Amino acid sequence: MILDRKKIVRRLSLINLLALLLVISATERVSAQGKLVVAIQPSVSSDEMLKKAQPLEKFLRDGLGGKTDVQVYVPSSFAAVVESLRFGHAQVAFMSAWPAQLAVRLGGAEVPLAEVRQVVIGKEKKEAPYYFSYWVVLPNSPYQNLQSLKRKAVCFPSPISTSGYVAPMGRLAELNLIQTMQGKEADPKTFFKDVLFGGGYGQCWQALKQGQVDATVTAGDIPEKLYNEVISSTRTIEQQGPIPSHAVVVSKELKDPLRSRTIQTITKLGEPQHRDLMRSFISSIFVGFKPTTADEHLGSLNNYLKLVGLKYTERL
Repeated sequence: MILDRKKIVRRLSLINLLALLLVISATERVSAQGKLVVAIQPSVSSDEMLKKAQPLEKFLRDGLGGKTDVQVYVPSSFAAVVESLRFGHAQVAFMSAWPAQLAVRLGGAEVPLAEVRQVVIGKEKKEAPYYFSYWVVLPNSPYQNLQSLKRKAVCFPSPISTSGYVAPMGRLAELNLIQTMQGKEADPKTFFKDVLFGGGYGQCWQALKQGQVDATVTAGDIPEKLYNEVISSTRTIEQQGPIPSHAVVVSKELKDPLRSRTIQTITKLGEPQHRDLMRSFISSIFVGFKPTTADEHLGSLNNYLKLVGLKYTERL
């Protein structure tokens, strides 16, 4: 049987269309059945975190249809989380603000979700993707403001803490109490006589109570019991913020449809019946997620970093 040219063209076009659809379908299946590595910022030993991560791993795998190989990865340090995103070892990460800022700046990563947490702002509980930190002194202290702490002793929780160091140093710069030389990091010892890095908010509180320092910093996202103890036993002389909460960061290499499906699945962790998956080992004060961007969520942190020139990158 002889077919005319138009019929042949129509049939070939139909065959080509079907072939194209099959290729697209196969590509989507490969993407759906690919591998998704989720990096989690370390807070305790990696082995302990990986064990606690198993329910979250299953939740993400099931949420993605059961065809994506989801693996939770706990790097050895905060910096290693940044590097894992930067060099393609992970596609998604749960990170605190400063490492998230580095992942964006160094690796072109994106911040689609900000963590909404139950924090204390002043003396009021709030659910927010931000919080504040506070300079405090003992009630009978003669110091009334940051200016009066010149040549005194202070305690910072950690030199890589957003709320315990970056923001407090930024506030000092905003008040023109410290200056930053071009290309150098601000040095708190240009204003204070003695600077102690206590290793945590609790340790700094003990140092203040014991008279080792004249002032310290506390923050609205620390355990509520400790926060209330500090605030009720001290006098606040300054505050800084808003300070961005933790964030979900995704690699620029993570493409749709897996990218959007991953974000949708992670967002569901904010539903009441799923919150414990986050609270058990990532954030005990987790409430949910808020859609955001890097510019929106990390704007205040970027401003503080510009003021004081602190370079976490030197520790990578």
